[in-house]
Amino acid sequence: MTSLFAPEEYRRRIRESQQRMRAASIDVLLIASPENINYLTGYSGWSFYTPQLAILPVDADQPLLVLRAMDVACADFTVFLDPANVVGYPETWIGTAARHPMEFMTQLVRDRGWQRARLGVEKSAHFFTVRAYEILRAGLPDATFVDADLLVDWVRLVKSDAEIAIMRQAGVLAGCAMRAAVDKIAAGVRECDAAAALYHGQLAGTAGFGGSVPNSVLMATGEKTRAPHLKWTDEPFRANEAVTIELSGSRHQYHCALARTVYLGQPPAALLGVADIVQQGMSAVLERARPGVACEELVAAWGSVISQLGLQKSSRIGYSIGLCFQPTWLERTVSLQQGERTELAPNMTFHLMCGMWEGKDKFVMSETFRVTDGDAELLTDFPRGLLVKAA
Repeated sequence: MTSLFAPEEYRRRIRESQQRMRAASIDVLLIASPENINYLTGYSGWSFYTPQLAILPVDADQPLLVLRAMDVACADFTVFLDPANVVGYPETWIGTAARHPMEFMTQLVRDRGWQRARLGVEKSAHFFTVRAYEILRAGLPDATFVDADLLVDWVRLVKSDAEIAIMRQAGVLAGCAMRAAVDKIAAGVRECDAAAALYHGQLAGTAGFGGSVPNSVLMATGEKTRAPHLKWTDEPFRANEAVTIELSGSRHQYHCALARTVYLGQPPAALLGVADIVQQGMSAVLERARPGVACEELVAAWGSVISQLGLQKSSRIGYSIGLCFQPTWLERTVSLQQGERTELAPNMTFHLMCGMWEGKDKFVMSETFRVTDGDAELLTDFPRGLLVKAA
């Protein structure tokens, strides 16, 4: 079997996850989130719409990977596991209300002798449903269920050098996508045509490498720029309006996010002022982003700059980013917000989102950066400031 990273990389991840399992007195960890399954096994099939689990005992060298039988072939091309550690449940468990694949997995847990174990479950994993959890509880009445939400996610917070190398490529892809979108945007051009160019730029990439499936693209125009999470329409762009774009470059499902604002025509002086102060605030954050600095200190550096124009931003200014499957590109462990005392460490990666939606003049700009032993490393590279195009 093949995998993206060397087997020792996966073994290290497993060992670190097991250390956290011991600290939480977990005997067996049931992993449902596709990114955590990928992180510990290498599996990257687009099959998470059906129930699947990586089952990791606290003393095992490898987890079990339990998939729909059809998808075992996907494991052949992606995982580092021994073939005996990949189990497929029959197709008769799919597409019927009479049975649920979690019943098969529950029986597997019993067959392995874990029916009385302390079982860790990822309670807020996007694809671990209430029904799946209820089936587990009903089928394993003698087990003790422990909330293991984000256990593996915290291991993922600090990236390896091999992961950083892939994220640098994702950052290049983000620039390709943004360049394609900005070049396409013009008065009279449909928003969907700019989105199509953006996706082409992300997927085609460079002569050296292309992109994987990006998790989301956000694009708003005119009055809608005060709404941060809207997608494109088939309406045309109009002169004397702003366009905000937030996208990610994706390489092997590792993401680097990037946001910019385009203005068609002569921008108002007030908007140029907001753009300038946001650039200053972003620079202040990046200068402060060093090992040992608490996340909330970055927020304070940001606030001290934007307050000079009487601006405020009630939402967070960023979050950890990296390996993610749909529906989002963000990690759920650390945010750049007030009260977040987590200290920065080398090879943590963040999406620094300086989106200003609360005032009259809406402006969005972001970068993805890596914490190093010295200055922060930008993983995305695109001209900053308000991008102005003739109407």
